[in-house]
Amino acid sequence: MKAPTRLADLVAGTSIAGLLLPEAVAYSGLAGLPPQAGVIALLVGLFVYALLGSSRFAIVSATSSSATVLLAATNSMGAVDPATRAALSVGVVLLAGAFFVAAALAQLGAVSSLIAKPVLRGFALGLALTIVVKQLPKVLVVHPGHGDFFPLVAELAAGWRQWNLAGAAMAAIALVLMRALARWRAVPAALLVIVAGILLDRAGWCQAWGVSPVGPIVIGLGEPALPTLDRAHWLRLGELAFAVALILYAESYGSIRTFALRHGDNVSINRDLLALGVANIGAGLLQGMPVGAGYSATSANESSGAQSRAAGAIAGLVVLIAVLTLLPWIAHIPEPLLAAIVIHAVSHSLSPTVLKPYFRWRRDRLISIVAVVAVLLLGVLDGLLAAIGVSLLLLLRGFARTTVSWLGRLGQSHDYVDTARHPEAVVPPATLIARPEVPLFFGNAEAVFASIRNRIDATPGLQRFVLSLEESPDLDATTIEALCDFAAFVRARRAELVLARVKDRVRDLLAQVGSPDLPAAVYANWSVDDAVH
Repeated sequence: MKAPTRLADLVAGTSIAGLLLPEAVAYSGLAGLPPQAGVIALLVGLFVYALLGSSRFAIVSATSSSATVLLAATNSMGAVDPATRAALSVGVVLLAGAFFVAAALAQLGAVSSLIAKPVLRGFALGLALTIVVKQLPKVLVVHPGHGDFFPLVAELAAGWRQWNLAGAAMAAIALVLMRALARWRAVPAALLVIVAGILLDRAGWCQAWGVSPVGPIVIGLGEPALPTLDRAHWLRLGELAFAVALILYAESYGSIRTFALRHGDNVSINRDLLALGVANIGAGLLQGMPVGAGYSATSANESSGAQSRAAGAIAGLVVLIAVLTLLPWIAHIPEPLLAAIVIHAVSHSLSPTVLKPYFRWRRDRLISIVAVVAVLLLGVLDGLLAAIGVSLLLLLRGFARTTVSWLGRLGQSHDYVDTARHPEAVVPPATLIARPEVPLFFGNAEAVFASIRNRIDATPGLQRFVLSLEESPDLDATTIEALCDFAAFVRARRAELVLARVKDRVRDLLAQVGSPDLPAAVYANWSVDDAVH
């Protein structure tokens, strides 16, 4: 590593450490865990990704989204006392890590995401709103009885007389300062705010104002151990861990891919899946939180001038030194300031303008809004699952379309185009040329072939039927059966069937099928032009 690179990584690592440590403590509270859970996760995530990851900018640590989903997961299992919540949280983190490792070993990195971008952005907006609202009790120093979004907003508004104005002013000033200093990424704005808050608490001002500090932090690194849970708990945790892993993957992949494209870097998503898996398993064994490559921390690392993964390792060393020497001071951080740090961290997701393109394009508007509303109405965990369901329904809706284009020849060229868009295209006599506009699979094959049959029945004197399969790189068993039945249907109409633009994989598959109605001559390497002639 060259000297300028080492210096740049040293500066970047030192700068972002001032951001990461306060965030780790804040995200612990967001997950309902003691502060050390976030600090342990931060240290494990930084060192493991520096060793195994592929992105030079990604910072793997606890994130606001994973912390919120983890809290919702443990709440859904009725975790009330701290010991039970901690045990369940460890189980979720370990299983999420196991899912990542399994995905890496299965080479599933090519699957960029199961969540469509409009749904993911709608979910992120709803999640950010939820996080902000749930931080308000710490800002206002109140103890509401409700946890759901709308009842919590109503209760906070109704109890305005109990608001602690000093805590609110403290958080507001912190937000203004962090916002003003955000243009200078090398300046650890969160750390400066925290130092100011510690000084206020040490001077006795916070106690006089009725504002509580975070309290003592004990980093106990005992022997790695599995939580003592029964089989029913592990099965339920598996479902919840999948949701945590999915949101971590979507968030991490988005961050890693964004900065790789911006700088022309090559990254290996399968290698990153393995790194995330090992980091989460390590964090879980040491009673830490789930970790992922969050956008805000990764963006801060890039803006601070990082040149390699060494910046993350340097940040880990700085955090470790701070933990070993400054824990008594960290215990004096006022809670409204931690809430302000969380709010600032998610502020980039609060703007509704992220949904604006979908309204301008008139695509997926309803889906993005549904994702926002699902989080606010159903809660974070159920909202996430609903968002995933919407994504899958969106995928199935697209594939289940039965759109078929009917082709004709354009002029004297060899181009065959959709006659609905090009009425001047000429269809050869006694011939029909069909092209399904979606990949054929079990969900649409029967409907597509039924549509084609209706057109054939309405075409007297048909002698040749050409079916272009350019949109279908593979065929499942249901589609093969439907194709064989369709071939028999065409033969019964005394017409010739020719399959054009057949992919090699499909051609090999049909050779294995060996249907008498689909001899090799039918699916030879025909273009549409050759098939017509």
